[in-house]
Amino acid sequence: MKFAFLLLAAQAAAPAPGIDGLPIGALPQQALPARGCAAYLFSTGTTRTLAAMATADPATLRLVLDGKTIDLPRTGATGAAQLGLNAESVYRAGDVVATVQMTVELRQNLTAGAAVPVATLRLDREGRDTVVVPLAGLVGCAG
Repeated sequence: MKFAFLLLAAQAAAPAPGIDGLPIGALPQQALPARGCAAYLFSTGTTRTLAAMATADPATLRLVLDGKTIDLPRTGATGAAQLGLNAESVYRAGDVVATVQMTVELRQNLTAGAAVPVATLRLDREGRDTVVVPLAGLVGCAG
């Protein structure tokens, strides 16, 4: 009985597995934003899944880090903006700094959005290795 209790406690304390062994996990399905646009960014490695969502209004980045869904506010942006999303945006909360670089391409065959053929997410946390994740995806905008 004691062993079963310890096993359950250990499983509860273990963080959820990340994408391809990374500290970034898969996001569940996300809705379109109430206003503005959002980039839905998918991992491009062995496991292809929704890894991050960057919204234009409010300017935030949502991701799963160490098994917990977090929203980081944007603290800086550079480069050309398409649909409210910059070529490079920096998001920060506490000791977590996430930098997203992406190419947003407007295409005639996409309405109320755009393609993101190339993107990267760089994750910096104090005392931990920097992680860079290749991404790609789509931008969807509120109707």
